[in-house]
Amino acid sequence: MSKDMMPHFDLYQPDTIEAAVDLATRLGGDGWLLGAGQDSYDWLKNRTKRTSAVIELTGIATLKGVRELDGGLEIGALTTLTEIENDPLVRERFGLLSKAAGRVASPQIRNVGTLGGNLCQDTRCWYYRYGVDCYRAGGNMCYADTPEGQNREHAIFGASRCVAVTPSDTANAIVALEGSMVIRHAGGERVVPAAEFFVGPAVNIRRMTVLEPGEILVAVRIPAKWAGATFYFEKVADRAAWDFALLSIAAAFRFDGDRISDASLVCGAVECVPHRLTAVQAALRGSLRNDETSDRVAKLAVEGARPLNFNHFKIPLMENLVRRAIRDA
Repeated sequence: MSKDMMPHFDLYQPDTIEAAVDLATRLGGDGWLLGAGQDSYDWLKNRTKRTSAVIELTGIATLKGVRELDGGLEIGALTTLTEIENDPLVRERFGLLSKAAGRVASPQIRNVGTLGGNLCQDTRCWYYRYGVDCYRAGGNMCYADTPEGQNREHAIFGASRCVAVTPSDTANAIVALEGSMVIRHAGGERVVPAAEFFVGPAVNIRRMTVLEPGEILVAVRIPAKWAGATFYFEKVADRAAWDFALLSIAAAFRFDGDRISDASLVCGAVECVPHRLTAVQAALRGSLRNDETSDRVAKLAVEGARPLNFNHFKIPLMENLVRRAIRDA
């Protein structure tokens, strides 16, 4: 189905956020927002999605860079993943995000790929990506959730017609760090908790974030709460480089001696949105850090899972990632 040829569209290249918001408002759903284009160019080149206008944001300097903010950090949406991986402030205070950014795709992609693009990219479900008329594309069935469907990368939680998952590695780290998203629109600005930025198919099956036409993600804010905590990030994929996660975990811990005083754990590639392990967090607080604790909470992590034909492996894998996060953080 690949056409491998870019369709015609009008290109706009604003150099201020005000101009970009004005264009996005005026063009509405016809204005495709573009960062580095790692996800967008695939859609446009393969012609599975079309647009009459593209708003390229890379010329807006204020959307780039890492800044200190009340003991935490504010990171511009156009900051590259390589810059986030190597930034001394990110590495010192929030190594979890640095590690997650460093596990995205390949070095070449991280050199140009942006934080905003990684957070806002669409799902990688191959049925949806290649033009099949599924629920998410406006059809009346999910081809992945059938007896013959190829679904080893798909959801085991939170399915509602669609079983696709968010492919973002940085999303899980930012949700675990209790970050928030700064969104600009014609009326001003709104700040959305990262956990509420991503939406599942039961909320809106045609999109993966709360962004409305005319809105632009301009920055991510990480509060000071988890600065300098003990972190763990692991991503399991078919290949060490380039590939999307089969399952991942982002975890932050506070310790009081041998006991866990606080914990924040989020899994990726098990739900359409980053999947917070609420029951695990509650069980860990005040518990000793030992094998008995990790075995007990690992079982809690997979309660309610609904595996598909070809992704039952995600259940023992998820249990083991929880165990490793507690043991090796």
